[in-house]
Parts: sequence; structure tokens; C-alpha cells
Amino acid sequence: MANEIAKEKFPVLVSARHLHLTRETVDILFGKDHPIEPVEPTESRQFLSTTRATVVGPKGRFENVAVMGPCRKFNQFEISLTDARALGVPGIIRMSEDIEGTPGIKIVGTVGEVTLDKGVIVAKRHIHMSPAMAERHNIQDGDVVWLVIESEERTLIFDDTVVRVGGPPDEGALAHIDTDEGNAAGIAKMAYGYIAGKSDELKKKLLS
Repeated sequence: MANEIAKEKFPVLVSARHLHLTRETVDILFGKDHPIEPVEPTESRQFLSTTRATVVGPKGRFENVAVMGPCRKFNQFEISLTDARALGVPGIIRMSEDIEGTPGIKIVGTVGEVTLDKGVIVAKRHIHMSPAMAERHNIQDGDVVWLVIESEERTLIFDDTVVRVGGPPDEGALAHIDTDEGNAAGIAKMAYGYIAGKSDELKKKLLS
């Protein structure tokens, strides 16, 4: 399985800090029925919008933070561990939507502001994989794998990478890492990578 799946390389995208907001929060921050529109035409289920906000923490603030579209059923601010230190909030690593027990943050828009009591996470690195690719390699939703990211000078392997089966719409895969992880691999926006194998299986081989 490991040899075969390593042949299927896929894009690894670096995600900068960004916001996911509810319709209610958008209305408070930017005015009722403020449109969340993509920066450029896209068929993707998620998109980078033209809307920007300011995020304020106990120690620091970030201006011009991107709001992702479309609106969601919950508010979430995704950052890196370096961002967490700059803002003065705990850096809690979670999968998206798992926001219970996470720190809050103040968000300032063009019309109003909102203080969240939770929702700030360091997104756990993950791979979106199509059902077809998952079936080819006997991978289940939630499996933890070793992700190999290729770069000219800093190719590395990340353990603790969660696979989310269900997308993208083609038959391949797409990985998301944050800016700290991208810097560690020496990439700015995108690179290519592959799965070396399932974490538990590879660790057993190393210890045997």
C-alpha cells in the first residue's frame, strides 16, 4: 500500500490565517446582508472573499484578515502557533468545527465588532481525499498518515496528518498546512507531496 500510494502526488497548500463567520456575525460586522463574494470566480465549495476584518487579541492584533466564504453555521478563526503567540491566546490544535474549549477573540468590521467566547484554533494539518483514491489505497476517513512534502532544500515528513475522505471532487487529494508548517518545509504557497503510509503501520515497522 505504501509504495503504491507514494506514486500519487497531490498539491499541498499553505493556509494563512483566516476567518469563517456566520451570517449573523457578518451582518453585525459589516452591515445587514453584506455580501460575501469570491475574489475571483470559482466553483469551489469554499472561497477567499473580498471581505476583510481586524482581529484583536490580549497582546496584539491582525489587520486585513481574510474572511472565507460562504457563511458557516459557526464562527472560527484559524491561525498558526506563531500567530497565537503574537495575539496572546493559547495555541490549541484542533480539526475544523471542533471549537469547544478553545479561546475567543474580538473581531472588528467596518460597521461593528463582535467578541467571540470560543473559536480560535490552530488547524490540524489534514488531507482532503476523494472516495475513489481512499478506496484504491484502503484509507478510511479519520486515518492518520505520514505526509511527505517535497521542496528543493527542505523536503520533510509530517506525522499526525488526518485524512478527510469526501473531497476534492476529482479522484485525487489535496493537503492543507499552516504557515509555520510551510516555512518548515521551505514553501510559500504550494508544493507537492504524497502519503508515505499510515502512521501506526509505519511506526510498527520502525520498531520491529
